Amino acid sequence: MQLLEDPTIKYPKPPFKGQSQPWPGLAGKMDPRPDHGEQSYKGSGRLKGRKALITGGDSGMGRAAAIAYAREGADVAINYLPDEEPDAKEVIALMKAEGVKAVAIPGDLREEEFCKRLVEQAVKNLGGLDILVSNAGRQQAHQSILDISTEQFDWTMKTNIYAPFWIIRAALPHLQPGSVIIGTTSVQAYDPSPDLYDYAQTKAATMNFVKSLAKQLGPKGIRVNGVAPGPIWTALQVSGGATQEKLKNFGGDSPLGRPGQPAELGSIYVQLAANDASFATGQIYGAAGGNGQP
Repeated sequence: MQLLEDPTIKYPKPPFKGQSQPWPGLAGKMDPRPDHGEQSYKGSGRLKGRKALITGGDSGMGRAAAIAYAREGADVAINYLPDEEPDAKEVIALMKAEGVKAVAIPGDLREEEFCKRLVEQAVKNLGGLDILVSNAGRQQAHQSILDISTEQFDWTMKTNIYAPFWIIRAALPHLQPGSVIIGTTSVQAYDPSPDLYDYAQTKAATMNFVKSLAKQLGPKGIRVNGVAPGPIWTALQVSGGATQEKLKNFGGDSPLGRPGQPAELGSIYVQLAANDASFATGQIYGAAGGNGQP
């Protein structure tokens, strides 16, 4: 029997403690620690035998997707920055406990050659590829466009726009009919915050490439969809993605009165990858606690 759970009290509410970490931040050092479904996600074999590559799989939505995919029977490779190794080790251990292949491929997605090697290594270690989750992202808050250097702007663009282009281009020859591509976009694509000028642009671009690629790849039997989170409690927020003032009340203005947890999106990534979502392509699935679009 499934007991009802009140979503307004299921997870921590603000005010949160002030906290800051150097980029890219570690989920393991956050207070409270985010829930990625480590204890709660229960699989049922929906992705048994599938082979997935997830960028940014060490924390946040990528970690939630990795845990869920492994518990659904998929073999999974995750990419992350070397500085995120402590978080990544936890994810790899959780996936291996499910008896599936769990592959760690650290590296910087701003480098085109690494993006090519990432796909090659994933295909080699997994024995193929049929799920690609383009999730890794860089988010830094700046009160003014005058505070964003060209180097910082380039960093965000390379991570959030160039890397998915390089990775999808490298992965496409390996994807057979029935394969899926999933992008992580954001409510920022539709209703940008004034202090996320560059990040919001990249999330609008992600939403757009999902819809464009869905039309391009639909005739080939490859589905392309996106997930658009609202305020989610991840390492992005404590490593420069939100001001300390915003962090303390993070998610408090949502109708549910709190931020979301990555675990609350894991099942969306599973659904979009599963065969029974075969008519869903070019869609953006929102999870914003009652605010935002779509």
